[in-house]
Amino acid sequence: MLFPIDSARRTDIEAVSADDRYDAVIVGTGISGAIIANELSRAGKRVLVLEAGTGTDRTLSGYEKYLSNFYGASSKDNQSPYPANPNAAMPRSPLLRKLQPGETDSSTYMVQSGPYVTDTTFTRVFGGTTMHWEAKTPRMLPEDFKMRSLFGQGLDWPLGYDELEADYRTAEREIGVSANVEDQAYLGLHFPKDYVFPMKGLPLSYLDKQVARGIDDTRVELCGESYPIRIRPYPQGRNSIPNPSYDGGTGYVPVGAVNTHQVDEGERCQGNTNCVPLCPVQAKYHSGKTLAKALQTGRVDLLVQAVVSKVVTDPGNGNVTALEVKVYREPQSAEHKTITVKGTIFVIAANAIETPRLMLASGLRDSAGLMGRNLMDHAYLLNWGLMPEVCGTMRGTSCTGGIIDLRAGGFRRHQAAFSVDIHNDGWGWATGAPFSDLTELVDQQNRFGAELRRGLIDRISRQLLLAFMIEVPPTESNRVTVDPQYTDQLGNMRPVVSFTVPEYSMRGAAYAREFSKTVFARLGVADHTRYDPGDYGYVTYEGQGYAIRGGNHIAGTHIMGTDKSNSVVDTDQRSWDHANLYLVGAGSMPTIGTANVTLTLAALCYRSARAMLKQLH
Repeated sequence: MLFPIDSARRTDIEAVSADDRYDAVIVGTGISGAIIANELSRAGKRVLVLEAGTGTDRTLSGYEKYLSNFYGASSKDNQSPYPANPNAAMPRSPLLRKLQPGETDSSTYMVQSGPYVTDTTFTRVFGGTTMHWEAKTPRMLPEDFKMRSLFGQGLDWPLGYDELEADYRTAEREIGVSANVEDQAYLGLHFPKDYVFPMKGLPLSYLDKQVARGIDDTRVELCGESYPIRIRPYPQGRNSIPNPSYDGGTGYVPVGAVNTHQVDEGERCQGNTNCVPLCPVQAKYHSGKTLAKALQTGRVDLLVQAVVSKVVTDPGNGNVTALEVKVYREPQSAEHKTITVKGTIFVIAANAIETPRLMLASGLRDSAGLMGRNLMDHAYLLNWGLMPEVCGTMRGTSCTGGIIDLRAGGFRRHQAAFSVDIHNDGWGWATGAPFSDLTELVDQQNRFGAELRRGLIDRISRQLLLAFMIEVPPTESNRVTVDPQYTDQLGNMRPVVSFTVPEYSMRGAAYAREFSKTVFARLGVADHTRYDPGDYGYVTYEGQGYAIRGGNHIAGTHIMGTDKSNSVVDTDQRSWDHANLYLVGAGSMPTIGTANVTLTLAALCYRSARAMLKQLH
């Protein structure tokens, strides 16, 4: 089974409130909070973890109930497994997409004040956003850490790739990354001699191979330089075949069984294309697997339905003295009890929107004036077409391979870099396929019966979607704020987000569109890409229109730096203004490059856990 039933865990709120012996109080059960809770408890520290959600999925039956919700939902978006909880509300893509710039609706939770409406979401349940992530786990490139120095764009990190490399390996072990080093050693990425990933790399899909057959070893020109193009497999946070050579031949044992039996949990990836939001067999990592180990130490207390409303500090030295927490009885009722919890150190591990929201709502000191600023997310540009022959669409996980050759290069002085995901699930993200295909074949082509079946099979099995993940640099005007006029059911202020895709990223988007046309031409693909001016994410650049999608890779709102004048936290993610407070997660990242953020934020949390243990000692 995935989780132990935690009946032994303390859930009595009076006892939790009265207990001042916690070494650490952690807010959030996503991967950041899970890693830190596991590291501290294994070192003998007493930890309290606070979770805003109901904690339904702590058990196997709860997880499977979420799966049932997803299967029964008419809209298969990344939040559809999770019932509405006004006490721990979260943004939901279908609702966000109905907003116009400047509009607000309490049902969307996240207030958007900028000219651009993003559909990026995060999940407020036990396990955090790992309960809907895609599970691609690339490392950031060495040059991503030095964007200002190398290209005059964005910011430099106060640490580099080499300083984080060992923690990358630790994070890869915890997640159980499936990859082959020979596929990942590119564009400056390097690994220790004889290093292998915990599990062998997942193979490219048939669709990946069909695309590779048409474009591998070709070249494109960009800013006066020539770049070779090929399809590479992505590293994945999901089970494949454990690598017997891992850890010097010790091998790797993933959480759960790894076989091909349908009912076993945590088994080998079966290639389900609906692994976003939830893997039916739990082959995909989520932070509940790490939290299960932390709970088994007997030194971790977990309090669910606990929404932190205020961080309380000593006005003299700025240290955090307590957290005010609203513990509600039922999701649909505002009835709650406010308690105070104490500890030696405090860790806010919510996410890059919820963490600054809480800090700003608490009215805390902010020496650099950067709390909530530099909000980043990858800007996605979708391009879709029909391959000339059947190419195996709907086989494999959501994304197994892509084009990564333009993640790096001298062109970054002028425009954003990007990676290109090949989607195995067809045009679903772009058009709502296969439902939209059925509607078109029936309503517009008057097909029915056998002809309709043949038409659907032919159309869906030839669909190709290229999703360009474009880097967005830190921009202070892209930010999270709070406003007393926008509150949730418990009276807590909701996040107010202002976000615009910078020109640097739009230059990358414009090139990405032309790049897709080149790829389609070489593959003989019929281009069906259309960007509707009525689309919620429609933006124009140099007279051309594009529909920009959010990537759910929120980062940058409490960035790390060299001192309190240019950042919110130091390289250990400890607040400059509050010596016993850590703000952890992707919000600490000064840039995001073209890598999904989860592996990097996990690596940073291992670094932070060592600093916390040193401080506690």
